[in-house]
Amino acid sequence: MERHIEIERSIIKKYRKSIWNNFVGAVKEYELIRENDKIAVCISGGKDSVLLAKCMQELCRHSEVPFSLEFIVMDPGYKPENRTLIEYNAKLLNIPIHIFESNIFDVVTEVTGSPCYLCARMRRGYLYSEAKKLGCNKIALGHHFDDAIETLLMSMMYSSEIKTMLPKLHSTNFEGMELIRPLYKVKERDIISWANYNGLEFLQCACKFTEAGMQNEELSKRKETKKIIAEIRKINPEMDDNVFRSMHNVNLAQIVGYRDADKGEKHLFTEKY
Repeated sequence: MERHIEIERSIIKKYRKSIWNNFVGAVKEYELIRENDKIAVCISGGKDSVLLAKCMQELCRHSEVPFSLEFIVMDPGYKPENRTLIEYNAKLLNIPIHIFESNIFDVVTEVTGSPCYLCARMRRGYLYSEAKKLGCNKIALGHHFDDAIETLLMSMMYSSEIKTMLPKLHSTNFEGMELIRPLYKVKERDIISWANYNGLEFLQCACKFTEAGMQNEELSKRKETKKIIAEIRKINPEMDDNVFRSMHNVNLAQIVGYRDADKGEKHLFTEKY
């Protein structure tokens, strides 16, 4: 049996409950894919985006809803060995990637403030633009369950607001384009387990800050939040699941205040007391 077929089968058989069912569940519950969508699956070279590509491939083959895929890889200035690893994995896993280049790494290393925030915004802009050139109406990113709850807790602890990344959203700068996150219900530990089970090696964060051993505030905060979640999970093993469910179960009657998303106006519970 060819290697990529073995790896595909592991997603639907060994990891059916933890990965495949949660992937399909998110696609259905959040209505991420519609008939005749053309979706650009964005591959960074890391474990999350590559797993997403394989899940989307498998779904496309068997879905009753017809849709098509493009697999796009942006090279923001990788070292040759990092790009080679991405190309090697794509060939191994039978993913027909389309690579294009940008100078994002050179730009963000010269700015002050949060390079990760700027890098993410620039990456998304380039990905939307390339996807649109290919005739796509959606881009799919590999953010997962842990990214969602970490973002929620980071927003509360560091930004004094309650918010998280959504399973899908409309682009504000590219009309008619949407961003979807089909791995929204898949836990990172299961993605790591899948990669290890198949003996796969993926690209880690390959930006110049990380490779130079430089500290970045945003990365430090996310690592800190991961540690906090891991510690609380020792006391309450269902902690992460409860936080995730709480994002879907907000009791508006017992919220002290909120901000109107459209107008930006702030409201207190006293207005309807």
